[in-house]
Amino acid sequence: MRKALVVLAGVVPVLALGLGAAPPDAPDPNTTIQTRAALRRAVAESRAAAERSARLERDAETARDVAARTATEAAALAARIQQAEAGIAAAEARLSLATRERAILREQLGREQEPVVHLTAALQQFSRRPLALSALRPGSVKDAVYLRAMLDTTVPQIRGKTSSLRSRIAQSRRLREQALAASGQLRAEQTRLSQRRSELAALESQQRLASREASGTANREAERALALAEQARDLNSLVTELDRAGDLRQRLAALPGPELRPAEPENAQLADARPVPEPTGTAAPAPYLLPVTGRTVLGFGAPTDAGSSNGLTLAPRAGAQVVAPAAGRVAFAGPYRGYGQIVIIAHPNGWTSLVTGLARTDVSIGEQLVAGSPLGIAAQARPEITLELRRDGAPVNPLRFVG
Repeated sequence: MRKALVVLAGVVPVLALGLGAAPPDAPDPNTTIQTRAALRRAVAESRAAAERSARLERDAETARDVAARTATEAAALAARIQQAEAGIAAAEARLSLATRERAILREQLGREQEPVVHLTAALQQFSRRPLALSALRPGSVKDAVYLRAMLDTTVPQIRGKTSSLRSRIAQSRRLREQALAASGQLRAEQTRLSQRRSELAALESQQRLASREASGTANREAERALALAEQARDLNSLVTELDRAGDLRQRLAALPGPELRPAEPENAQLADARPVPEPTGTAAPAPYLLPVTGRTVLGFGAPTDAGSSNGLTLAPRAGAQVVAPAAGRVAFAGPYRGYGQIVIIAHPNGWTSLVTGLARTDVSIGEQLVAGSPLGIAAQARPEITLELRRDGAPVNPLRFVG
């Protein structure tokens, strides 16, 4: 009996020192906040891309022109690719949160392992002799009463003190299930992304084959754009020259066509040779999209080594799909010194979008794009995509028009 009392008395310090330990440490707040913000952003981007893809698929079904339908289908596939990319980012964020919380929980359980081992050893000694036999063991009645009182006091304490431990063990199981679910979702999104990229590549091959018939005019425009790129002092002057060329093209398109020779030339009268009016529209292109999904690393007007930033710089996933921010005509597509592969899109009413930092371009000069048409892909190493929106050559904050 005295031996049992000694063992039972040793349980109490274990309860006080071990299981009454401080609550678990919280994860690094900055890292957790950033990861949760990335998760919310990825979920919102995935939802927006899904809605855009559904809208483009409906537009493609109702399009009568073959070229317009193909372009819209390509834009819908590009939106599906961006949806999968955002889904991968969301799954990675969920997996990171679950993994970090599991690591912290394992560390906390490890610190509590020693007192738990002592408690388990004490309980095992009690289990070797059932309580009924301990009470019937010859000895002092006073010892038996004292043992019963100690047990009545200690067992509830054990249950109370181990409740938080049991809950953390259950939490560890839930975190493991969440991690497994996030891993499964990540693999599914990666498979979906690969399939949609293959579908887009096949559709772009069909587009290239169909556009060979009209390649003569496009080749001439490409040669002129490349010549302008060689003559331009910098990117700003290239955009300015292309804006002037686009303005001239709009003026020429607005001119009346040739008139037939009158049947009686002697009775013909001179036509009213009034000048072609200036375009009066000023509305920004709509809808206007960000070209990639990802976080913003440099905002409009932020200070840089070359002055204030003229646009937004986004950090997407490696090899992310880049899309056209709005409908328009490709004024330039190709490499430009110091900016990687770039695409310049001329929109109506004097608006121009400039997208730089691409690793590959999938459009040709003169090509008509819809909002969301695939432009190319971002780089694999340290990808950064910059978007500039200009009105008559003057930089404008694109976020003012992003829906």
